[in-house]
Amino acid sequence: METLVLNRSYQPVARIPWQRAITLLFLGKVELVESYEDQTIRSVSFEVKVPSVVRFLRMLVRRKPVLRFSRENVYARDQGRCQYCQRRVTRAEATYDHVLPRAQGGRTTWENIVIACVPCNQAKGGRTPEQARMPLKVKPVKPTKLPDSLRLTFRFEKGMPESWQTWLRDLTYWHGSLEEV
Repeated sequence: METLVLNRSYQPVARIPWQRAITLLFLGKVELVESYEDQTIRSVSFEVKVPSVVRFLRMLVRRKPVLRFSRENVYARDQGRCQYCQRRVTRAEATYDHVLPRAQGGRTTWENIVIACVPCNQAKGGRTPEQARMPLKVKPVKPTKLPDSLRLTFRFEKGMPESWQTWLRDLTYWHGSLEEV
C-alpha cells in the first residue's frame, strides 16, 4: 500500500510506502490530507488511519539536478531527431551513433554521441560523417540543461486508490497536452 505525497502547493511529487508517510507525520513534516477508510494502525496507546494522501508543510528545496550522460538525456538533447536526416524517431527506434567511431578512437561522451535513425546509422557505418558524406545537422555538445519536461509523470491508473484521483486528474489537466482542433 502506498501514499501519494503532495508538495505545499498540492501538486503530486512522489509515491511512498505508507510506513514512510507515518514517519513523516510523526516528525511533523507532512499533514494528512486523506486516509484509507478501511485501513487502521493500532498500538497500545493510539490508533491512526493509514494515510492515502499527505502534503508537505514546507516548500521542498530542490537541489540543482546533475546532468547525467545517459541515453535518455542524449535523446532529449537531440529532441528525438536523427542528427543526419532530421527525421523524428521514437525512443524505441532511435540508435546512438558515435560521430568519430570507436574503431577510430572515438569515445562515448556528450560531444561524440548523437541520435540517429536506423537507416542513417547503417549508411554511416564505421566512418566519420565526412567519410560517409553525411554531415551532422547540429554539432553535439554537452548541454547546460535539457528541454523542460515533466519528468515525474503521474496518471491515475486502474488499481490506484480512489482518493488519489482528484490530485492526479488535476495534474493531468494542467500538464497534459492540448488537443489541436
